[in-house]
Amino acid sequence: MPGRRILITGIASYLGTELARILEDDPEVEYVAGVDTRRPGVPLERTELIEVDIRDPALLHRIPATRVDTVVHNQIVRRAGPGMSSRRAHEVNVIGSLQLLAACEQTPTLEAIVVRGSAGIYGSEPAAPQFFTEDMARLYPLRTRFQRDVAEIENLFGTFAGRHEAVVCSMLRYQPSIGPTGSTQIPQYLSLPVVPTYLGFDPRIQLIHERDALDALVAAVRRPVRGPVNVAAEGTIGLTRMIRLAGRPTLPIPSPFFGSATGAAKRVGLFDLSADFQRLLRYGRGIDTDRLTGEVGFRPRHTTVEAVEDWIAARDSAGVAAA
Repeated sequence: MPGRRILITGIASYLGTELARILEDDPEVEYVAGVDTRRPGVPLERTELIEVDIRDPALLHRIPATRVDTVVHNQIVRRAGPGMSSRRAHEVNVIGSLQLLAACEQTPTLEAIVVRGSAGIYGSEPAAPQFFTEDMARLYPLRTRFQRDVAEIENLFGTFAGRHEAVVCSMLRYQPSIGPTGSTQIPQYLSLPVVPTYLGFDPRIQLIHERDALDALVAAVRRPVRGPVNVAAEGTIGLTRMIRLAGRPTLPIPSPFFGSATGAAKRVGLFDLSADFQRLLRYGRGIDTDRLTGEVGFRPRHTTVEAVEDWIAARDSAGVAAA
């Protein structure tokens, strides 16, 4: 029998490349393709690279020609990096998703779409429930541009799923990740010489280890389920404790001045905290993962505290090696 045929957008990212490497080694996977304008940082042995911008109408021809049965949408911009404006990030998120879905419409072999989305859709609120379940995405207003992007992406894929009942659409709502690569916003924040916090606030933070984030994506590709699925580690950690474990001093800033202080730091190139991340640092967020463990069949190996500790161990080990 023919094996699985899987396409990954954003394949040059850490998760995209690592997912492709795992799928290449899977005897049940016949074909892997990756869409990106950049090439992966490590060589991939049997992955076809489709070097095209996800916003490019050329996707309408390139993706159907692959005859894939599964599309993994991994190219959602969580924070505009150097050289990327917020407008371009919005276009990649929304216009890119529209182009991808238009290509999916033209792919008759398609059976499943797995989207690496964000738990940021729930927001961070002072009166939020201890743990959001998947049906609570509309409890609060969409307060940031990224929240609105995520909501629009989910609406696009939800509409597609409603029109194509034979295609299973999974929306994975990820909490922020942390791990040895140190490339995401949490480890960058914890690596600051002095870590800014909101004066009088010590929120509970829930994360996921970067390896567990990858393994959850692999599990969802192998066993996609319909609708949204929360992805996070077990348990939470207080922000103050997390910073203390990282061995960093804090700089408590009164709430009215936090935005202007961090904005000034951004202008001089010190750091950039997104609006969503600032709200997370003030109010925190927890999500329920019963669907992930019960239906997808995946349980993260690291708790939130263990994920933080593993990042610290890797950072300290790298520091010793460099010395």
